[in-house]
Amino acid sequence: MDFAPPPYTAPDFSLPSLATAPNATLVPAPKDFVAPENYHAMSIYPEYLKIDGEWVLARDSRMDCVAVVEDGAVFVREFRHIRAGDLIACGRTENGEEGILVYTEGFRSLAAAENGAPHPGGHDNFAFRLGRSRETAFSRDYDELYELLRHERDHGFIVWVMGPAFTFNGFSRDAFAKIVDAGYADAVFAGNALATHDLEGAYFHTSLGQDIETQENRPNGHYHHLDTINRVRYWGSIERFIQEEGVHDGIMEALVRNNVPYVLAGSIRDDGPLPGVFGNAYDAQDAMRDHIRSATTVICMATMLHTIATGNMTPSYRVLPDGTIRPVYFYCVDIAEFAVNKLVDRGSLASRGIVTNVQDFIANIAKGLGLLG
Repeated sequence: MDFAPPPYTAPDFSLPSLATAPNATLVPAPKDFVAPENYHAMSIYPEYLKIDGEWVLARDSRMDCVAVVEDGAVFVREFRHIRAGDLIACGRTENGEEGILVYTEGFRSLAAAENGAPHPGGHDNFAFRLGRSRETAFSRDYDELYELLRHERDHGFIVWVMGPAFTFNGFSRDAFAKIVDAGYADAVFAGNALATHDLEGAYFHTSLGQDIETQENRPNGHYHHLDTINRVRYWGSIERFIQEEGVHDGIMEALVRNNVPYVLAGSIRDDGPLPGVFGNAYDAQDAMRDHIRSATTVICMATMLHTIATGNMTPSYRVLPDGTIRPVYFYCVDIAEFAVNKLVDRGSLASRGIVTNVQDFIANIAKGLGLLG
């Protein structure tokens, strides 16, 4: 059966508690970057403000931000983007009492699920193996993910969030490149390390000096990632390096060749960094959120820092251009159970964790999509 997102059930605004609710209180921001006292902090869920007697949905949300009302529309902004005089919704209740409704029942078929999948214990309050661990069977997750990705390639926007572990194995690099070539990637978030070691793999056939096929250490291999960074900096950009050095394989080459946008967010531990890496964390956040505003499926793999950052800026829903409201599917894939369950705990109705080696995961995805022999 072809995948289809569950329908959205809007709130019943004819209920007395909502029909008679007051308009939301809007208070001007006292100065740039500062919200008024008693501001309302947004969540990942659909949220409505009552404005001039009408309930208005924030079409795009992000947790721990504020709701700014302009010309009857609700915009969700980070504190660093607040400007003096912005009309900001205030109130700390969420059921309409102050003209603010945080709505968690929109996707009812998902609301009854555990981590996005049918609750293994049925309706029992006590049951074994309800969490996500190394003992969890993930076959069903894979089957559903194959169908989801096929749907999203034609009807959605797929964001991959990637740690450098992919680059340590030639097969996983090739598998993800095939996923990109087949149209299953609309944007990629990563750090300096993934791009560096992937390009090192193309340039030296090593990752951190270790052969990406045999895992044997090469003489002076510990120079390879630095030599790669140095050469990319010589050419001035990743794109120019790929062109001038004749790079023809790997993740970054596939992204560049297919014009898939990527955001490389730097960290305090980076070597180099490569040209194009964001050194300012807030500029990186803004660049990531530009793509998250379109995302309908997000798959985070082997990078706790980038995964949590992406999770914090991803709402549980998306308003499509035609006004349709659909869920955003969020996956966290990691060998560490803590990393997986950290994101499952974020509260998204569509969040799902898979505990596995990411090289094996991406190979399974490519095979399941029919991209590998």
